[in-house]
Parts: sequence; C-alpha cells; structure tokens
Amino acid sequence: MIIEFEDTLITGNDTIDGQHRELIDRIAQFVRCCEQGESKVKAIKMLDYLDEYTNYHFTAEEKLQEEVSYPELPQHRTKHEEFKKTISSLYDYLDENEGPTEEFTELVKKNVVSWLMNHIKAFDRSVAEYINLVENPDRL
Repeated sequence: MIIEFEDTLITGNDTIDGQHRELIDRIAQFVRCCEQGESKVKAIKMLDYLDEYTNYHFTAEEKLQEEVSYPELPQHRTKHEEFKKTISSLYDYLDENEGPTEEFTELVKKNVVSWLMNHIKAFDRSVAEYINLVENPDRL
C-alpha cells in the first residue's frame, strides 16, 4: 500500500491540504516503522505524534467549518470522534503487545490510512467546496 498525498486528495483549500500532506506523511512514517518491526517505544512515540497532530488538524478543520457555518459540522465532528477512538484502540493494542505486529500494521492500514483517505475524498472535499462557495458567492 502506497501512502502518499496524491491529486485525488486535494480539496482546494490550502490550509486543509497542507495539514493533510503533513498528516499523511506522518502516517506513512508510522506504517514504515510498524512494518520494519520497530520497538514498542518508537511505535508509541510515533502514535503520540500522530494523535497530537490529528487533534490539531481536527480542531483547525472544525474551526474553519464554524467560521462559515458549515451545515454538516455535527456529522463531521462525529467522524472525527470515530477516528480518535481508533487511535485510542491502537494505544490499547500496543499496551497489550510487545510492539507493532503484522496484525497491528494491518489495523493501521485499514483503520487509519483507508479511513483518512476516504474521509478526505468525501467529507473534507465537501467542506472545502462549501468554504469556496461561501468565500466566492459571485460564482453562483
């Protein structure tokens, strides 16, 4: 699985796209760490960063939505909360095991990578389009 920011993930909002690039880069590093069987400590540190950056990104994204009165904000927040629970379950997995296993790596790919890519393409693109319409009402 190739984990990189690609054109299909561009939302058209520079702030969101920049944060997505950083997030995807960090996730790719995390997956490589897991695939290489790095230590539990290193995996936890990388998960810590991913957790912190995800929270930063979600907060910024939700703030943008609040500023433009995005009507789907409650649903978007719910999706973000789902992702936070996924991150929490990854911590639980690492707590219960000696380190990242193949099973753990597959969980990360499925529940983090796939989730994020789908979320960006659907939910975040919709937000960016709405922001663009609000900021450019004369285009209607």
